[in-house]
Amino acid sequence: MRIPDCLERPVISNIVAGLITAVLLGIAGLLWGNRKYLAVLPALSPGARRVRVSMAALLRVKDEDCYVLFSHPYRPGVYGPPGGVVKYAEGARRTLDSVGFVEQRSAARQAAMRHDLRGFLPLRSVISFLRWYASGRDRESAVDCVRRELREELAEVGHPELVPLAGALTLTLVRGVFERPPKYGRAERVVRRFDVYDVIPDDPDAVELVNRLVALGRDPAEQQVIAVSSADIELGRHGPFLVAPQSAFLLGTRRFNADLPPLR
Repeated sequence: MRIPDCLERPVISNIVAGLITAVLLGIAGLLWGNRKYLAVLPALSPGARRVRVSMAALLRVKDEDCYVLFSHPYRPGVYGPPGGVVKYAEGARRTLDSVGFVEQRSAARQAAMRHDLRGFLPLRSVISFLRWYASGRDRESAVDCVRRELREELAEVGHPELVPLAGALTLTLVRGVFERPPKYGRAERVVRRFDVYDVIPDDPDAVELVNRLVALGRDPAEQQVIAVSSADIELGRHGPFLVAPQSAFLLGTRRFNADLPPLR
């Protein structure tokens, strides 16, 4: 039996509206299920063949508007907060292979960058990689990363006497930031995670470490550890020294300056 013309149009309209509603609900469900990663979606443009990822943790050592930065061992004149890239465990190799992760290492730092969660992924694998990272499986925690990096960097800046004070620091998370800097070249996007921690002054060693680092930063004769203000971080410079752009995350979730040229 033929549907009368007066009824056919409303029926078709209802079908179309139902399909549109179903699509919108599907998109909403997808976004809700991946809501933790909405910040990275602009980096996942269809034109990108691969995405560079880096998972890092930083330590904020401060006294009022005074932030302690360490000299970079491979970038003379550049200073940034203690911390570095989280490392994966041997057990993660199968998972990382399954998502197509390829490590990024500079020729001069092959040993130091071993097992770093810094490298390249196919566009389709980024969310899967981030979900694995969020699970905490087969990798060091961000807290352990900060402790390890701090011990290493204290020796690098010429103050190994402070390493024993950093052995069992209690840390508290200040913020986690997914950063989306501009794409590199024509076909590469970047997704970086920074977790920023403060020291909890719950024992004498922690208090002494913070106090001594602040004192070193304020010592004009000290060249490896400096103390900068929030204005210096925004400017990207403290006197003759450059302030590394990731230092901005000691203050908030927004960077102020462009990346320094990458090392090779």
